[in-house]
Amino acid sequence: MTATATSAWQRLQTSWDRQQEWYMPDREERFRVMLDTVEAVAGSAPRVLDLACGTGSISDRLLRRLPGARTTCLDIDPTLLTIARGHFAGDDRVTFVEADLTDPGWTGRLPEAPYDAVVTATALHWLDTEPLRRLYGSLTGVLREGGVFLNADHMEDGSAPRLNAALRTLHTGRQEQQRREGAVDWADWWDAAARDPLLAAATAERFALLGDPRRPRADAGRRDRPTLTRWHIETLLEQGFGEARQVWCSASDALVAALR
Repeated sequence: MTATATSAWQRLQTSWDRQQEWYMPDREERFRVMLDTVEAVAGSAPRVLDLACGTGSISDRLLRRLPGARTTCLDIDPTLLTIARGHFAGDDRVTFVEADLTDPGWTGRLPEAPYDAVVTATALHWLDTEPLRRLYGSLTGVLREGGVFLNADHMEDGSAPRLNAALRTLHTGRQEQQRREGAVDWADWWDAAARDPLLAAATAERFALLGDPRRPRADAGRRDRPTLTRWHIETLLEQGFGEARQVWCSASDALVAALR
């Protein structure tokens, strides 16, 4: 790959990171704790499934920290997979799989199961309660005994609603100031992707396959999505994991780890 091509894919990867950081200013700390846990459980050369990988943000950090690792990047979004494939072009440590996590047969497409670790971030909140419960159950079949699952996502501790509300208000005020200073949000990023020559075709495919992410879903008010950290921990234990706990949290997000 030429230096110009590499620079183009890095630009897109960086643009995704900046957009995500507007929502989650402590995103890098969350990744650090995630990779600490992978290394603690699986060592310096783990086989990792990057679940709903997006642009490959976790795998990028994993391979820089643990060069001996191997990762399978799985997603269904054509735009984000296009960026990930471009970013990792020529790296034989990375394998790609296109799959829908609501399809019961998705685990049959994995090339290296069982894995030492399964990791995911800011992705599974798109699933309703029962599909997510089923997904958690299926993960015990793709992890080795003693392997670890890590989910960093929008979760909160429901025992302190006033504290949650106060912190949410502070964060919202900071976001509004950053927007006035030019920060890119979700809709802005997808507008740019639709216009970018490297992404336009994949983004049109994405809109046809999964809908336009800039527009509210027609069924948004009827979705049943779990938001409490406690639900995730209890459900992972119910679905066959031996241990589960929160290993990191912010006001709006948490990182849950579960051992098979």
